[in-house]
Amino acid sequence: MVTLLDLWLPIVASAVAVFVLSSLVHMVFKWHNVDYRALANEDDVRTMIQRMNPAPGEYLLPHCPDMKGMQSPDMQQKFRDGPVALITLRRCGAPNMGRPLAQWFLYTIVVAVFAGYVASRVLPAGAHAARVLQVIATVAFMTYAGGSVQSGIWMGKPWRSVAKDALDALLYGLATGAVFGWLWPQ
Repeated sequence: MVTLLDLWLPIVASAVAVFVLSSLVHMVFKWHNVDYRALANEDDVRTMIQRMNPAPGEYLLPHCPDMKGMQSPDMQQKFRDGPVALITLRRCGAPNMGRPLAQWFLYTIVVAVFAGYVASRVLPAGAHAARVLQVIATVAFMTYAGGSVQSGIWMGKPWRSVAKDALDALLYGLATGAVFGWLWPQ
């Protein structure tokens, strides 16, 4: 039987592989850059939000506190007139990539731990590398892709962006599976 302790090296190595691969995706290939667009009147929008001084968080526009209110003619008109938006406001200040990168690396570790756990329950020591890749890559892909699909369904994330996130997830899943297949305990 394979234990999680037996998998410490593939867990760490696959997390590093995914971290490096994601850096290439975002800093070299940059296929997500076109996913984010600027508003034509960005300065006006920024000024208006600054005047309101809302706390960091998520905001709905138009906001309706309950489903009953959604049926009112006024609320229905607001939705027809638009805009309809989910707005995420972050703390002011220049972006500091240190914390998000550390959180991303920790997440890649967590994904590898769970994928390794599943594989350790269904695969014996000495399992063929292709079978290890199949199990690990499937679990990792599902984990990396799931959040983006939910954002497409519930938050209106464009499906083109979701598809690119799924491609990223496929690459990350395959990288995770390949490392585990290579380093699976004999």
